[in-house]
Amino acid sequence: MASHPTAATEPALLNIAAHLPLMADRRPDQPAVIHPQVGAHLTFRQLNEECDRYAWGLSRLGVGHGTRTLLMVKPGGDFFSLTFALFKLGAVPVLIDPGMGKANLLGCIEEAEPEAFIAVPVAHAARVFFPRAFRSVKMAVTVGRRWFWGGPTLARIREAIWREFPCAPTRANDTAAILFTSGSTGAPKGVVYEHGMFAAQVRELRDFYGIQEGEVDLAAFPLFALFSTAMGVTVVIPDLDPTRPSQVDPATFVATTQQYSVSQSFGSPAIWDRVGRYCVERNLTLPSLRRVLMAGASVSPPVLERVSHILSDSADVHTPYGATEALPVSSITAREVLRETAVLTRAGKGTCVGRVLPGISLQVIRITDEAIPAWDDRLVLQRGQIGELVVKGPVVTRAYFRRERDTTLAKIKDGDAWWHRMGDVGYLDEQGRLWYCGRKGDRVQTASGTFFTDPCEAIFNQHPDVFRSALVGIGLTGHQRPAIVIEPHPGQFPATADEVTRFRDELLQLGAAHPVTAGISTVLFHRAFPVDVRHNVKIARDTLALWAAEQVR
Repeated sequence: MASHPTAATEPALLNIAAHLPLMADRRPDQPAVIHPQVGAHLTFRQLNEECDRYAWGLSRLGVGHGTRTLLMVKPGGDFFSLTFALFKLGAVPVLIDPGMGKANLLGCIEEAEPEAFIAVPVAHAARVFFPRAFRSVKMAVTVGRRWFWGGPTLARIREAIWREFPCAPTRANDTAAILFTSGSTGAPKGVVYEHGMFAAQVRELRDFYGIQEGEVDLAAFPLFALFSTAMGVTVVIPDLDPTRPSQVDPATFVATTQQYSVSQSFGSPAIWDRVGRYCVERNLTLPSLRRVLMAGASVSPPVLERVSHILSDSADVHTPYGATEALPVSSITAREVLRETAVLTRAGKGTCVGRVLPGISLQVIRITDEAIPAWDDRLVLQRGQIGELVVKGPVVTRAYFRRERDTTLAKIKDGDAWWHRMGDVGYLDEQGRLWYCGRKGDRVQTASGTFFTDPCEAIFNQHPDVFRSALVGIGLTGHQRPAIVIEPHPGQFPATADEVTRFRDELLQLGAAHPVTAGISTVLFHRAFPVDVRHNVKIARDTLALWAAEQVR
């Protein structure tokens, strides 16, 4: 997958870390990172200097250009300093979601084969107890107190006297980082990011959303926080577990927003569902917020309505669409959803995720689970037809790390460029807006046709006692039986056979009124859906499908 340009066409020098000294020069005394829980903050000058001190120390250990470095540090000043230090070194940070479960986590580490390991003590303890996954590690640094293992602490390697550390002369197509997917839509995979891709993301996000230097970001998603730093935006670390965003304390989140006059926040819909309810119930508003960005799964109109209600008239909620492999792809505002598209979503038309961003090419192609070795314009469907979504552009990654089979399945060669298959299905309307209809792998294939998750679930979600629903298929592909699984609101779970019958009949009546759901006759009730570890909103439909099959035996 890697390109090998000739000397005449070699990409320009580019290192994403160059943004930090630039901001330190332009905005030296502006807070870069504020961590209220530990009472600490770093200005942009201090952050850049800490980054340099760590870069010198790591270079003495042997960390340098291309060194894969597993970084397992909690969000805070050290996370930012170390990440940018690794970028300056030309090293390759490896970031893995710690909430994906022990087996997946250890598997990702073993696959990445990191040469250096910088982590908090509990992660180093895991290295001692599970040595096989860490056998490639040659350099280990403990962030905090070292217990019963060797290697220096971060405090020990920190250069006492500040000296500027020059950014490594990396190029746009050099590997900058390996970011593992959460595994919520398949096995976790390491996505290879290049310096040019990170630079394009910073540019696209800044320009499209009008983000300005000097703003304040309550960063509920650590990766986006790195972009904020590169844009000259102050990052406030929220008091929440990034692996459990649905458990956020809304009172603390709101108080932090108010205390620091937060102007933007990027986070899971699960966070904003809780925060929105909390504020509406108490008649609270958050006038400092200019924009809220929610991503990770489809956002329901009621959540958008509640959050819009607590913002000023000049602010807006945005729901960008994308994936670890390609972000951002498209975006839509809550205003457009609530005024125009929500009524169509309720009619089973899917979820509108807006217009494609500048620089991104998107096509809808016929659905297949097979590899597509080369691009062919005949793959493209007409507008309005549901198909597989593929994208191309400067923010689109080109490969998975050491996953040749997965790369082959996910990429389509088109001359010197590559299309990425999003793994999602949807369509483009006559206005050029993209409508999301679900994951390709979650479609239900029956003898009489295909059912797509998002359009079907939106019908049943309109019942007042339904918190959320999930379409699953029971049986063999091509002859599946569609079933809708319902998670009722708290206190609404049917307790008797009569209540089950009444609830089921009401749902079937809802479904019968719409062509996309008229063929669904199986309704099941589940107390709490399994969800993804990163955003806590993506439903694990494969797990529910196995459960549903057991229920109907």
